[in-house]
Amino acid sequence: MTEGGNTRIYGEMMQSLDAGIGRVLDAVGQGPGDDNTLVVFTSDNGGERFSKIWPFVGRKFDLLEGGLRVPQICRWSGRIAPGRITDQVSITMDLTATCLAAAGVVPDPGYPLDGVDLLPVLTGRAAEFERTLYWRMRHRYQRALRRGGWKYLKVADNEYLFDIKYDPRERGDLSKKQPDLLADLRKQWEDWDRDMLPLPTSAVVPMSNLSAMLW
Repeated sequence: MTEGGNTRIYGEMMQSLDAGIGRVLDAVGQGPGDDNTLVVFTSDNGGERFSKIWPFVGRKFDLLEGGLRVPQICRWSGRIAPGRITDQVSITMDLTATCLAAAGVVPDPGYPLDGVDLLPVLTGRAAEFERTLYWRMRHRYQRALRRGGWKYLKVADNEYLFDIKYDPRERGDLSKKQPDLLADLRKQWEDWDRDMLPLPTSAVVPMSNLSAMLW
């Protein structure tokens, strides 16, 4: 497939996506209405080969920022101000808590949620707050932790430390300059990992499939 062919296919995909979103919003307008419906647009992973993810590096299947950061747009007429932008750190698991809160449903205390309700921040009723987020992948044995602006990353046997507020492209590894912080974040990730179920040995992506998806 030629580069031009890829461009055409991705253009058609975006046109189809735009039309599909329009149908969803039209259905909302014909149903309970905008003021009674929270609409969320997001993605499950970072960009693939033809995605424009500047200034980040990395792609899908990476725990670099380019493989983690995704667009998220929330619309709820009368509740979330149009054009409002927040830098609140969040993760897709937050959508469960957020949607339950929007519906007025209290989660079962016997099954605590991994995410948090974002509505207070989205509606401007609460200030942004600091988060600690964790990731792990069997692919290339990757692990990552973000605490505030600091990020611990391990890929195979290589460990890195980034100040992603200052260096969102993750070009300046600070692990040698701040070994104590690296050790602290590593331990925090390992403490979290001990409470998690082990990753199944089948949780891998064959390189032949990965090449097909990326190229």
